[in-house]
Amino acid sequence: MREFETLLLEIDGRGVAKLTLNRPQKHNALDAAMIGDLTEAAGRLAADDAVRVVVLGAAGTSFCAGGDLGWMKQQVDASRGEREEAARHLAAMLRAMDELPKLVIGVIDGAAYGGGVGLAAVCDVVIANPAARFALSETRLGLIPATIAPYLHRRIGAAALRRLALHGMAFGAEEGKGIGLVSEVAEADRLAGVSERHVAQALACAPGAIADAKRLFRLIAAGAIGEAETIEALADRWESVEARDGISAFFGKADAPWQR
Repeated sequence: MREFETLLLEIDGRGVAKLTLNRPQKHNALDAAMIGDLTEAAGRLAADDAVRVVVLGAAGTSFCAGGDLGWMKQQVDASRGEREEAARHLAAMLRAMDELPKLVIGVIDGAAYGGGVGLAAVCDVVIANPAARFALSETRLGLIPATIAPYLHRRIGAAALRRLALHGMAFGAEEGKGIGLVSEVAEADRLAGVSERHVAQALACAPGAIADAKRLFRLIAAGAIGEAETIEALADRWESVEARDGISAFFGKADAPWQR
């Protein structure tokens, strides 16, 4: 299995995967290599039944500065077909991260601009340093936040998305929390501890239930299912081994198998 060029990946004995953006000299900006690495990493983690939680962080002083300047320059000089192909790769990466059937915790300790905000939006829980800065700065470059827009619209709503994307101004962690992008704000020296608390809470939950719940919520957000499908989903869960074991453990005042 090849090593990643732009990421670090460590998995501990509990099944907690630490996925770190590792281009600190470039403020972890997204280029073709990082987009490819993130797509592959998401696929590996999704397929690994031993992985229960993914913690997405970054090396250096920035979380992700958006698109790499060299990568963006390539798009200026590229053909229409090449630009569409690059956009497809970016969209596929965001979709792969969004569809990870594990709890994904984003730890934002620094700047998150453009595509970095998109990466935050596909996390289930986002913990940010009060000093973290966010910006949808694409319109200031004559661009639009197209591939990240569906995830941001779902996360922060139409009004906040319009306001933030159409003026491109930076905003802080507290405002990010107010609009739903950030789940919790914690000082830099508390980020690891807060992240660990969320990890522990996730490990107390059944992994299959987390995966099924995430899929259900995506379908609901997309308007792809209605009441009948939610009834089927609940009936399926009642019939699962996890539900049987979890309810039996509850009444027996014991730990469920995934909590041991």
